Amino acid sequence: MRKQGLVLTGLALAVTGAAALVWSRDGGAERREPAIPALQAEPVGVGALGRVEPASRIRKLNQPGGFNVARLDRLFVQEGERVEAGQILAVFADAAQKDAAVAQAEASARQARASLARIRAAGRPEEIEAQRARITALRNAEASATREAQRAEALLPSGAGNIATAERNRFAASRAAAERAEAEAELLRLSRPRPEDVAVAEAELAAAEAAVTRARADAGLSRIVAPIAGTVLKVHARPGDQVGADGVLDLADLSALDVVADVYETDLPRLRPGAPAEVVVPGESRRYPAELREIGWLVRRTTQAGTDPVAAVDARTVEVRLRLGEEGRAALERRTNMQVQVAIRP
Repeated sequence: MRKQGLVLTGLALAVTGAAALVWSRDGGAERREPAIPALQAEPVGVGALGRVEPASRIRKLNQPGGFNVARLDRLFVQEGERVEAGQILAVFADAAQKDAAVAQAEASARQARASLARIRAAGRPEEIEAQRARITALRNAEASATREAQRAEALLPSGAGNIATAERNRFAASRAAAERAEAEAELLRLSRPRPEDVAVAEAELAAAEAAVTRARADAGLSRIVAPIAGTVLKVHARPGDQVGADGVLDLADLSALDVVADVYETDLPRLRPGAPAEVVVPGESRRYPAELREIGWLVRRTTQAGTDPVAAVDARTVEVRLRLGEEGRAALERRTNMQVQVAIRP
């Protein structure tokens, strides 16, 4: 009977695990304190909804001119076409007018540059030699007129001279001196330019070059240039269309894909960059490996719409980005913005 009691007590201990019973020799039972095993909490992963997005983000290319409504003239790419950085993708209708403004500004700049070079070079050698010869002739004429004036002045005291003649000779001598001084000033100008003339010419050239830069910038606003190398995802406007709010086209680099997920703020302590994850595409049984590469800096209201009527619609989430492996990138290359499910492992 005591042996059977020991068996039942051991069975109860195995089933409940709540207390340990010890039998004494006289058949009495001695009760001890319950032995509760310590529970170790296993790390829990994080699940979220996400969307497929290129790592380069989607670039919505619009008219660089801002809010001006323009008509698209030419489009050089199609959907799915690969383009290189710096490639011209589209041209607007006002490009010809702005190109003409560039040509006009460049002509004005060339004119200002030539004028500055002429001023800096001063006179040509043959002009300088001719001016020197003219100065020699004027000096001789001045000396002759001065002698004539002196002779007429010398005859006045004796009464043999004429006052009118003496005045004409003095005037002729003064005029000859003025012509000689003017010729010497012209020779100095031909020999070296005046600093103020050079400064004015340089300022005019700088203004002309600035006008060229502005005209080229305006002409650039009439063209759409690819900011990155990538693939054209969607074309929103065709030649002849007025470009709207959607822009001309969407461009992205599909060589690297991310999954952008909204994670509740309470799950952030369990996330670390580099954590492994899995991406599940609705309707497919295959899971694609991913890696958590970026955790956002801004807490915001959730942007994922759910069907649960009692879900917390005001929940706060943080945007995280997971890098898809090559297998997932190849499978989801043409599924940008597709909604997927994300499981981030602890």
